Amino acid sequence: MTAAELADKALDIAEHYKTLYVMGCFGAPMTPANKTRYCANNAYNRAAARVKMIEAATDDTFGFDCVCLLKAILWGWCGDKTRTYGGAGYAVNGVPDIGADSMIRVCSGVSTDFSGIVKGAAVWLPGHIGVYIGNGLAVECSPKWKNCVQVTAVANIGTKPGYNARRWTKWGRLPYVTYEETPAPSPTPAPDPVAVNYRGEVTAEIGLRCREEPVDGVVLSVYKYGAIVTITKELNGWGYTGAGWVSLEYIRKLEDETPAGEEEISLSMTKAELEEMIRKIAAEVVESKNPVYKDLKDVPAYWRDAAAALLDAGVVNGGTEAAVNATDLNLREETLKAAVIAVLYCDKKTEGNE
Repeated sequence: MTAAELADKALDIAEHYKTLYVMGCFGAPMTPANKTRYCANNAYNRAAARVKMIEAATDDTFGFDCVCLLKAILWGWCGDKTRTYGGAGYAVNGVPDIGADSMIRVCSGVSTDFSGIVKGAAVWLPGHIGVYIGNGLAVECSPKWKNCVQVTAVANIGTKPGYNARRWTKWGRLPYVTYEETPAPSPTPAPDPVAVNYRGEVTAEIGLRCREEPVDGVVLSVYKYGAIVTITKELNGWGYTGAGWVSLEYIRKLEDETPAGEEEISLSMTKAELEEMIRKIAAEVVESKNPVYKDLKDVPAYWRDAAAALLDAGVVNGGTEAAVNATDLNLREETLKAAVIAVLYCDKKTEGNE
């Protein structure tokens, strides 16, 4: 039996047969003999309310419990009212007579992540089991809600209008059926570059990197700000200059084609120029991370009193005489921080010695 056939048969029973939750029953029609048998052989069924339900069932009603629904289908149940178990055998087709908790243990690929659940998989929570039929739905036999074989929404996936919803703990592939695996989708082929022909101006003020591939990869060279390049191919926001790929985000298109007789001007950097640019950028980064406080007024309020005390004591000086500018500081943030910490430390030591 395939997993799809198991799921379809469970749905067929839920939609086209009269059923009743009867503990330990795997598809037996509710004939007088079977009513007597099942009311006597299980403590759950002997409860007065359950006896009343079983006795009231018509003889075209079939009894199931949760795991017995799955076993009945796997044992060949066909809805035959003339046969003791509705056409099912007992422990046939390589399917043993086991409970719900044992059945999930023999499943493969057991998971708590329901995003990958497949049709015909067992859905389980402690003491209860059902079968997934696709589209976020399961078939289960439960005394809850309709007290029969019923279709419910798998709450782990989402609720559905018109269906009661149950949250399950795990799902797994039953070893007694075959599953048709969905083949992995073929990878999408990489797009080909589009042929173009236009000139563009580099707009990146710190220079535009020319790369080996149209991705953030190996840098071959750097074009200066204002350099004019000819783009002959485009791909995913990158343009090919003949020397490599540049980001078109920093290219201002000048015209569609290079006029006849005009020569392309490609201003790439020498190694020395590139090193000078790197030094400049590094200095800008240092300046942004560790700024210079040129005057006392530039110091954040939370350090200003300590900085003023340092100036008054003559510990620091920005290079201008106090008579000319008493608040000249000219200190980097990290240096001032160290001085302030030293002052605070000395204050604490002094307090401790008083």
